[in-house]
Amino acid sequence: MNAEDRVRVMLADDHSLVRTGVRRILEAEPGLEVVAEVADGAAALEALGTMEADVLVLDLTMPGMDGFELIRRAHATHPALKLLVLSMHASPEYVSRAIELGADGYLFKDSAVADLVAAIRTVRENRVFYSADVQRALAEHVRGRDATPRPTDVLSARELEVLRLVALGLSTKEIAGRLEISTRTVETHRGNLMRKLGVHSVALLTQLAMREGLIGPP
Repeated sequence: MNAEDRVRVMLADDHSLVRTGVRRILEAEPGLEVVAEVADGAAALEALGTMEADVLVLDLTMPGMDGFELIRRAHATHPALKLLVLSMHASPEYVSRAIELGADGYLFKDSAVADLVAAIRTVRENRVFYSADVQRALAEHVRGRDATPRPTDVLSARELEVLRLVALGLSTKEIAGRLEISTRTVETHRGNLMRKLGVHSVALLTQLAMREGLIGPP
């Protein structure tokens, strides 16, 4: 096989057992090479700065910089890199948010054995890949959104991002650093969130974010 046909894959997941399982799947496939394994988003960005990768396979829930922020930054700084989400989160909100930020594909961890290799090869060819379960989740999301307006429909993409980070327990300063905006802008967004959603505490914002699938249960 020519070097040009080789697909270099980086894995970002905080569970070592998951990374080991994924590596075994990929190493059994000719032409796929795992060039690095990392446990969080910050480590992934650092590794991308020192080595070449064609596809980044990432989880969304990781300590520190999570998968959503990793997608946003990697998409901006490494536009040729393909981003494939491998997650346990079946929430349509998770799927649609990842896609909005720049993910090229999304599949659930329980379908990794069946779909992962095909997904990597598909996104490497500049096509998108959504597993059958993900497509069903998106279809249900669209039908549900059309039938019943959701409280978060009134929020902008940035406000949704701030809501999710507030609900995850990040401070104003941490959110500002994560999103590369000022603390005053974060406070403005949080005030707009409370006004638009009709809630007046972080606890209620967290409950709403969990109910809408923006964050998982504690």
